[in-house]
Amino acid sequence: MLETQREAVPSNDGGELDTTLAFLSFARSCVLKKVAGLGEEQLRRRLVVSDTTLLGLVQHLTDAERYWFGYTLAGDARYADVDFSMVVEPDRSADEVIASYRAAIAESDAHIAAAADPDARTAHPVFDSPRTLRWVLAHMTGETVRHAGHADILRELVDGATGR
Repeated sequence: MLETQREAVPSNDGGELDTTLAFLSFARSCVLKKVAGLGEEQLRRRLVVSDTTLLGLVQHLTDAERYWFGYTLAGDARYADVDFSMVVEPDRSADEVIASYRAAIAESDAHIAAAADPDARTAHPVFDSPRTLRWVLAHMTGETVRHAGHADILRELVDGATGR
């Protein structure tokens, strides 16, 4: 099947933050594209043995954004104990979960802009010592790309849509 959701990778090369943020934004966009146009049942459908679903991936990534950028980088205690669950409660609508992810991305981008410097240190330690914004960006880009790949496979299984 031809790729139906193909998007070019970023060409940004205007500095470390510009390039890094472009690739993180691209990965986030790929996740959002994988859930676009699907109904509640399709987004919640379990297609693998684990509890992983398209909507569950979005919820998990929402928690990751809030934990790594909100809590670890910026020190927002509200996000210290997120559970990273892939199980979406039945009373949460798909629209609510996706809107929450979009809000978490906007919050994360604000924390990144406030830190401004790749060498800025996290408010909370990681592995017993503060890390840099650079480290958090690399970690979250890797995490988002990994789960975008999962979403890519799940979306293809749901309706045959392919591409990054």
